[in-house]
Amino acid sequence: MKKYEDESLSFKERAKALVAEMTLEEKVFQTLHWSAAIERLNIKAYNWWNEALHGVARAGVATVFPQAIGLAASFDEDMMEKVGDCISTEGRAKFNMQQKYGDTDIYKGLTFWSPNVNIFRDPRWGRGHETYGEDPYLTGRLGVRFIEGMQGKDPKYLKVAACAKHFAVHSGPEDIRHSFNAEVSKQDLYETYLPAFKACVKEAHVEAVMGAYNRTNGEPCCGSKTLLGDILRQEWGFDGHVTSDCWAIKDFHEGHHVTNSPEESVSLAMNNGCDLNCGHIYMNLLQAVQDGYVSEETLTRAVERLYTTKMRLGIFDAPEHVPYNTIDYSVVDNKEAKQFNLAVAKKTLVLLKNANHMLPLDKKKIKTVGVIGPNANNRKALIGNYEGTASEYVTVLEGIQEYLGDDVRVRYSEGCHLFRDKVQGLGKSNDRIAEVRAVCDESDVVIAVMGLDAGLEGEEGDQGNEFASGDKPNLELPGLQNEVLKEIVASKKPVVLVLLSGSALSFPWAEENIPAIVQGWYPGAQGGRAVASMLFGDYSPEGKLPVTFYRTSEELPAFTDYAMKGRTYRYMEKEALYPFGYGLSYTDFSLTDVSISSEKIGAGATVRVSAKLKNTGAMDGAETVQVYVKAMQGENAPNYQLKGLKKVSLKAGETCTVELELTDKAFALYDTDAKYMLQKGSYEVYVGTGQPDARTIALTGKKPAVFSVKCDETVELKD
Repeated sequence: MKKYEDESLSFKERAKALVAEMTLEEKVFQTLHWSAAIERLNIKAYNWWNEALHGVARAGVATVFPQAIGLAASFDEDMMEKVGDCISTEGRAKFNMQQKYGDTDIYKGLTFWSPNVNIFRDPRWGRGHETYGEDPYLTGRLGVRFIEGMQGKDPKYLKVAACAKHFAVHSGPEDIRHSFNAEVSKQDLYETYLPAFKACVKEAHVEAVMGAYNRTNGEPCCGSKTLLGDILRQEWGFDGHVTSDCWAIKDFHEGHHVTNSPEESVSLAMNNGCDLNCGHIYMNLLQAVQDGYVSEETLTRAVERLYTTKMRLGIFDAPEHVPYNTIDYSVVDNKEAKQFNLAVAKKTLVLLKNANHMLPLDKKKIKTVGVIGPNANNRKALIGNYEGTASEYVTVLEGIQEYLGDDVRVRYSEGCHLFRDKVQGLGKSNDRIAEVRAVCDESDVVIAVMGLDAGLEGEEGDQGNEFASGDKPNLELPGLQNEVLKEIVASKKPVVLVLLSGSALSFPWAEENIPAIVQGWYPGAQGGRAVASMLFGDYSPEGKLPVTFYRTSEELPAFTDYAMKGRTYRYMEKEALYPFGYGLSYTDFSLTDVSISSEKIGAGATVRVSAKLKNTGAMDGAETVQVYVKAMQGENAPNYQLKGLKKVSLKAGETCTVELELTDKAFALYDTDAKYMLQKGSYEVYVGTGQPDARTIALTGKKPAVFSVKCDETVELKD
């Protein structure tokens, strides 16, 4: 038995022994995402590139959950872990099947490049719908639980290997990402851009981290000594492997111009801790080692890290010893998975407006429903990007038709093209407007389904992005959607607006003139059923906004400005259209007997928050208790920050006690030198079901409980 075959040894020992058997050339080829087979060592070819943002992607049938931003709107940590677990179960099932038939192609491995925990700092960013929103705390909590669900709880083996991306300070613009230098203060870096990554590394023990395309403060992220060496490895003690984003390393000399050749670029990346190359430029490592730019020891260490991951996945162990090898392909997008996906989709929908309790609709009082809009029957608006192939898709129109059956007639019009001024190329502008009027005339209520899809917001280079880079030019509904909405409202029929988009839109006219508005995100393959059953009152909506809905993009700083001033609920200065953390329900909740355990905080101390949450309405439902902390002192201190949340489901009339704990770190802030300081002075703690801002209070009619907590001395905390 070879040493690397000895399952009694640690994975690191075995990886070290196996890599020691490789030649220099063999080691180089193991650093490519399409790592070659080494037959003499019984090593199969392995492709590291796989995706699972909201379901196993790009490799055939899989459950297609709501897009990540929709998952974030659930504000539900427990649900996120279950989603991760379902995805990894399907990932293992598909891997087991693919291995059986000798398929080792791209998107067929166990190393999934998810989640995306970048901060959605600007609503124009096309890839924002891949994230968990604008808040570092929420992003960290959801990212941790997703990773835990993905990687599993077996004491020895990883179920799959997750990857936190894109490290770091990355959120557009897409069209210049290959040459862009994101300049950021130490304070914003540590207060906003790093916390979610840190949580994924230190709490969830994520197996991999992916570098970003851009430079951060002059250093290309995939070759940054500061990010990969000083912070990730030294400060946080990261013990997994680092991969580049795809073809990012060639940007070093082609886009960023910090190196002069492929050999210099691969040397910079490898020497600073980038172990795996998505692409093929690492083939130049052979020459770089031979020329002395990279030591063979450095290369060996990188390959050892990669093989430790493969060992942890059980790839080199006896099949019967790895519990996940028994997961059968029959679990993939089966009946149970579809039911779970539907349950998840229901948790993601956010009720933004419900004047005079227009929703839910009573189908017994309706003879004809009009469904109008370019997203009503648009499958693309269900799924977002980085998606798999569902075995069944249900659009909003199909969901409503199925729900109402033969009891209520459903009339439909596309209304307009999603972004062009006509549906048919030879037609005149607004060529569906007569049909819109006809549907309105026949209908007792009109459901308008508008918004975007992943052809309008997404990644630079994605096929079909109409806005070229994938970023949005503004926050408005594109094309003729607003005109069609005005025509629908002019019919004097009751109107419900359902928005399917992966990001915040601005619709002040609709907000003022339409009585009921629902933000549906990209709600997944079962999304149409979730929307229909919500509109007709089968359940109460419970989603909350993970991003701020601004009134206009004109109030935002420049897209290329990475300073946080004026951005997100934490630093914005103007009133939101709809605030972060906001979402209505069909039932009602009261929060009473709110208390805190102490009015003092210091190093090592905690403050416990307790409250009674009661469902005072007539429907079962769920509510999220949110705790925000505001420092009354400190340079550039945020308005306040989310520091605790608890999602609770209650039957009508039911009461429960909710308890949350705020550690000293909930009160600490990074100063301008990135020191983690608990400052002497006072802090305010807000306990409620939304933000403590005036707009949330006006929209909900509820004020949070407020407590003052004091700190008697300034102390630097260990981060």
